Order: sequence, then C-alpha cells, then structure tokens
Amino acid sequence: MKFRQALLGRSAQAAILVAGLVASSAAMAESIIVQGNSRVDSETIRSYFIGGDANEGVKKLYETGYFSDVKINRSGGTLVVRVVENSQQINHVVFVGNSKVKAEDLEKETRLHSGGAFSEAAAQTDVQRIADVYRRAGRSAAKISYRTVSVPNGTVDVVYDIQEGDKTGVKEIRFQGNHAYSSSKLIGMMETTEMNYLSWLKSSDVYDPDRIAKDAEVIRRYYLKNGYADFHVIGVDATFDPSAGGYIVTISVEEGLPYTVSSATVESHLRGVDASALEPDLRIHTGDLYNGDQVDKTVEAMTREVGRRGYAFTNIRPRGDRDPVNHTVALAFVVEDGPRVYVERINIHGNTTTRDYVIRREFDLGEGDAYNKTLVDKAEKRLNALGFFKKVKIANEQGTAADRVVLDVDVEEQSTGSFSVSGGYSTTEGFLAEVSVSQSNFLGRGEYIRTAVSVGQYSKGIELNYTEPFFLDQRLAAGFDAYSKVTEASSWQYYNNWVTGGTLRLGVPITDEITFSPRYTAYVSRLSIPNSSNMLYNDCSSSASSKYNQDRNNPGVYTDPNGSSDSNQSSCLSNGEASLALKQAAGNWVTSMVGYTLSYTDLDNYRDPHQGISANLKQDFAGVGGDSKFIRTTGDVRYYHELYFDNVVGIARVQGGNITGWGKEPLRVVDNFNLGNSLVRGFAPGGIGPRDMSNTVGGNSGNALGGTNYYGGSLEVQSPIWGIPKDIGLKLAVFADAGNLQGYKGVTNFGSYLGLGSGAVCVPARTGTVNGYKNQQTTQGSCINTQGSDNGLIRSSVGVGLIWASPMGPIRFNYAFATSKSSTDVLQQFSFSGGTSF
Repeated sequence: MKFRQALLGRSAQAAILVAGLVASSAAMAESIIVQGNSRVDSETIRSYFIGGDANEGVKKLYETGYFSDVKINRSGGTLVVRVVENSQQINHVVFVGNSKVKAEDLEKETRLHSGGAFSEAAAQTDVQRIADVYRRAGRSAAKISYRTVSVPNGTVDVVYDIQEGDKTGVKEIRFQGNHAYSSSKLIGMMETTEMNYLSWLKSSDVYDPDRIAKDAEVIRRYYLKNGYADFHVIGVDATFDPSAGGYIVTISVEEGLPYTVSSATVESHLRGVDASALEPDLRIHTGDLYNGDQVDKTVEAMTREVGRRGYAFTNIRPRGDRDPVNHTVALAFVVEDGPRVYVERINIHGNTTTRDYVIRREFDLGEGDAYNKTLVDKAEKRLNALGFFKKVKIANEQGTAADRVVLDVDVEEQSTGSFSVSGGYSTTEGFLAEVSVSQSNFLGRGEYIRTAVSVGQYSKGIELNYTEPFFLDQRLAAGFDAYSKVTEASSWQYYNNWVTGGTLRLGVPITDEITFSPRYTAYVSRLSIPNSSNMLYNDCSSSASSKYNQDRNNPGVYTDPNGSSDSNQSSCLSNGEASLALKQAAGNWVTSMVGYTLSYTDLDNYRDPHQGISANLKQDFAGVGGDSKFIRTTGDVRYYHELYFDNVVGIARVQGGNITGWGKEPLRVVDNFNLGNSLVRGFAPGGIGPRDMSNTVGGNSGNALGGTNYYGGSLEVQSPIWGIPKDIGLKLAVFADAGNLQGYKGVTNFGSYLGLGSGAVCVPARTGTVNGYKNQQTTQGSCINTQGSDNGLIRSSVGVGLIWASPMGPIRFNYAFATSKSSTDVLQQFSFSGGTSF
C-alpha cells in the first residue's frame, strides 16, 4: 500500500484516476488487461492508458522508475499491458565527495529519489546528469560513479561517488573569418573570458555552452547593428585540451560587407490600413547604415500600431533586396494578413520561486489571443532582461486544433538576492562603509527591495528602497525611497546637517528609449554649526564664548574685551568662521516638492557603454507646503562613441542647471548649487563659484555660498591599457573639463538676523580699532559680499584618470590641472573614490 501511494504521489495522471475511478465503467477496466505486476496496483497502471495514446502511456510508465520493462499487445478490442517491476526500493540517495556543488542542487537533477524504485538505467542517466552539472560549473574532469548499499529493511541506499577534480575553464578563445573587427574586440564583447591569474576570483572563464551561445548571439547582433547584413556565425567548436588544462573555443564567422539603406518603404496588403499611416513607425531610413536592431524595432512598432487598429492576425515581414555591387539594401516592410492562429495555452516550466503571473505579464498577448511571433519574441527578450533567469526559451507546439498553438516557456532560475559589504574612501566624504541587502525578485513577485546602512568618517545613514515594476497591472514602475542621513562638518562643509525624508515615484515608459518619471519628495533638514576646539566655525558670536561680548555701541560687532593678550583668540575670522548666510540657515527646515525626470537612453551596455546617448531632464517645484520655495531645473547629456581603435571610447558630456526662488523669502544658501570637481575636475568640492569674501582673514578662503546657475562640458577618452588582460579591468582616461557656477541670489545684509532691526545699514567686518579695543580682527560685520568670486569666468582643466573595475567594486583616480581659474577658487588636483561589494 505504501509503495502504491508513493507512485500515486509521483504521477499527476494517477491522481486524476483516483478522482475518476468511481465513474469508471467495468467495460473500460475489462478492455485493458495488466499482467506481471505484484506490487503496483493494476488500476494505477491502467490509468496511464485510459483516454490517451498507448505508446505515450508506456513512456510515462518507464519515467516513474518502477518498471524495468513494459510491453503492450492488442487482442481484438483488448489492450494487454505486460510489465516487469524493478525489484528494489530506494531508502536514501546520498552524494559523497561533493564540496563545490551543493547536494540540494544535485538532487534537482537526479531521477532517483528516496522512496522510489531503483533502476540501473536511471542511475546511469543520473551519473551523466551530475557530470553535466559539474561541466556547467567548470569542472569537466569530474568523475562520477554510483553504488548501492543494502539496508536491513530490504531497501537500498544509492550512493553517488564524486571526484570533483580541478577547475577546467576556457583556456583560449579564437575567431576565424573576422576581418572588420579584431579578435580582441570580439572577445571583449563576450561574457565568457579566458583563464588567467585572476581565475581564482572569477567564474566567467568557466566553460558553459549556453553562455557561449549567448555570446555568439551578442556578436551577431553587433555585426547586424553595424551594417553587416550578410553576417552569420558558421559554427562554434569547443575542444577540451587535457595538456592545456582547459577548453579551446573556436568561433567561425562570415562577415560579408557593410550595407547602407538605399530605401525604406512600407507595403501594406491590409484593407483599411494605408502604408503612409505606418511610415512614422519607421526607425531606419534612406542613407542610414543598415541596423538590425532598428529593423526589429520597426517591426515591433508597426505590430503595435496595426494591433491598435484592430488587426490581430497580422504578419509584418521585413524584406531586404541587396545590391552586392553597390553594397546597398532596399528595405521593405510588408504588412499582410497572417494565419488565424490563437494561443491555446501558455505553459511555464522551471520556475520554483518566480510566480507564474510575473512571467505571464511580460507577454503582450494571453491565452485566447491571436498568435503573433513578433510579440512572442519580444516577451522572450523581456524575460531574459529581467535578471531572474539564467536562460529563457519559448517554443511553440501544436494545440488541440490546427488553429491553436501552445507556448512552452522554459526558464532556469538564478539567485536574485544579494548581501553586500561596501567600503571605500572619498576625498569629500572620507572613509566610508555600507552594508546592504537587496532582492530583485522579492517573494517571487518581481518586486525590488533594498535596505542599506552606511557609516562614514563624516556621515552615516540608513536607506530603504522599494519598486513594484507592474503597478496596477500596468507597465508602470511605482516605488518609494525612505532615508535618514547625518553629514558632519569638515574642511569642505562648515555645518552639520541631518536629513530625514522620502520620495514617492512612478516610472512611465513612453517608448523603449524614453521614460517619464513623476515624483513627490518631502524631507526635514536640521542644520547646525559646530564650535568645538578643532572646528571654531561659530566663535564670532556672543553665545560662542564668554570672552566675546557684543559691543553695545556697535550692534552686531563682537570683540575681545581682553585686547590682544590672548593670542589663541586673536581673530575669530581667521580660523574658519562660518558665513552669516550659513548661520541664518541653521535650524529645522521642511521641504516639500513635486517633480519629474524625463530620460532618454539608447546605450548599448548600461554598465560599460561604448555607443549611444544617455540624457535626462529633471525639474522640482518646492513649496507644496514646507519652508523651501524654489523651482530647480537640471539637465545632463552624455554621448558615447567607440573610436577607431578596439575598445577605445570617446565620451562627450554637457550639463547645466538653474534654481529660482519664489515667494517672499530668498533662497537659502543650502538650496543653491554647490559644485566643484563634479563640474570641473581639479577643483575642490565647493571650490568654484560665489564665496563669502568678507570672511577671508588670515588666509581663510571664505565659505562657499553656491550659485543659482551652472553649466559645463567635458570630453574624455577611455582606453584599455595595452598588454594587461581585460579581466583586470584597468582603463586609462584623459579628459578636459570646462564650466562655471555663478549667480548668488541670497541675503547679503544680515542686520535683521543679528538683531539690528530691519532698516539697519550693512556694516562690513571691522579692521580698525573699535571703542578702544586693540584686537581689531575679532569683529564680524553684518553683511557679506561675493566680490571677485561671482563672475562669468569659465573654469577649465585637463587631466588623466585611472579606472579600475576591480573585484572589490569600481575605483577611480583623477589627477587634474586647472588651466583657467579665479583667484578665489579652491583647487584639488588629486581626487579618489572607490568601493567594494562582496
């Protein structure tokens, strides 16, 4: 009985039989005769042949593992099923010698399991399956065998003995037939890498046929994107070389010649759809270099348009008439009626974590809809881009009728969660560390969640991010960010700032390249100015020290009643006194604002772009409640273009911004743009633009006040360092920057803040004797000035950089020389930033 229950648990059809036996007729039972069984119930065996194909029933009986032989014969209207049962039942399945691959991962691949019947054929199959697992893990030399151990209760343990061997990766990648692009360039596009002295740190050099097939597809699409319409991969050959200790992978290609588009037209054979109505959807035009990606995007755009017009059964077929003499191709997009085929079912296999609806929602068609190959191919691309799966394959099968098709979606899941510890150093933030936990497929729902805690030399904070990519069952990315961060005063910033707030956001895709993202942000900031022994940023104040008292005859002026006898207090302005603009901004402030980002990107690779444009326009309107009132606009455009040498990339960048206050209150100094090396490298943070020049005693450069307008541009060339393997991730950069920050619009007369009254005359910092006191420089006036620092001078610099995509994270070193600067600017020739994640 126990054996029968185990078999029933393994077979969905047997489970169906249990529900239907009551309704089964005696005549049905008599038409199927079962012979040779002693432990497996006859009714269970019959269930595999009721209402189905007899040969399929034989196949499924073998798959249960309970039978070593199954034969069928027909005698009149009777089907005779003769079986030979496997004699031994399995107690446990054990793996011995495995350390590089977990036992639970091996159990997923084996057919034999505890409680099932032992079969030598199944055990041999399992040996091969385990070997395949090790091959995919880069250990092709692994040796697998099995043995059985008898157990006193009459069952057996199946033991798989594993000798894992050493790692066997890709020793060399060769290309044959390539002339337009060098082998090193093509290898640089591949995710698969060659073995070298960094192999102990990476897994990309493991021989994986699926990954190499994906690499070959990436190369094919690259050629098609760059005009090579005749390109195709002839073959991929991987040979294991024992003497070399790895695989030699040879990829043979046939390039052809690049083509330009001589014409791009639309031919419509649909009644009611004029070709001219679809011409706006053309993504490729006469005179363009042939681009396979733009051809695909044209087909997708036209498919959506004709579907919107109610034509469900449409086939859009690109036709290219090549002229091999002139190397041109005449493109025609033929729009015609397609076969009237419906999607009967979408079957999904292989997802153990990801929920079915997360996969189904990537399809623009569902069960019962008209079948469209373009939309199915688009769904496959989307699923592969999610990052949830190692691979995704969609295949078509015939449905129950000629006009029905079944889509089989086969996925292989991969880990989507990460725990990272990051650390680094920045010239502006000092040493810093961060611990974060993220999950891009939270609870299998496709949601992204991340929490992080950071601790730095000058800052610490906590952050929580959440994104639902299909809000309201639409392709809308909704989410929120919550954060709290404390930034302490440093030589770059004369105040402490505590900020707590959050953002609600929504991402609305307009096209494949354009996204509109509205948001609402609210935060509370608490700004204070320290006055400790090593940060005397607020000692020109009657409350800062008992030695300093307000001069009653000169309101707003503070001086030392002890004269110059105390040399340590000789000048409160010379030791880094905070500007009156910062002092007025101290306290608690609430900012509430709405805004949006309009972004465009067609980059070929988001992590390491070589071609394309990335641009964004951001606007925020503050004043929806709260204390701040401003309109802020910023823009940033980056253009990447691969130059004439392999993997040498040119980058051009333009950026700019404006902030304008509204209402009665002027802009606070902390709302201004405060820029330095992020605009022009070679300058210190806050080193460019308006400064409080009334506060420059004793060599002090004065406080950065920030500005309301900035603009800048840069040119950069990045190149690999010749002779160093790609895996090391080193690049050399040379750059030139230019830009300016100007337009301080804040308060300059702080008489009211100092208690002098609203009509008080602006009093500059005193340099002469005040009421007989000799310590002149302890006085602080009631006004500030930006003379000489707030001007239209364009700052510029040139420099070099070293970029390292290290195993510990991205690290960059810059060394820049200012070629034009103002006398009030603060320079910083060397800058460094970096981090790690492991």
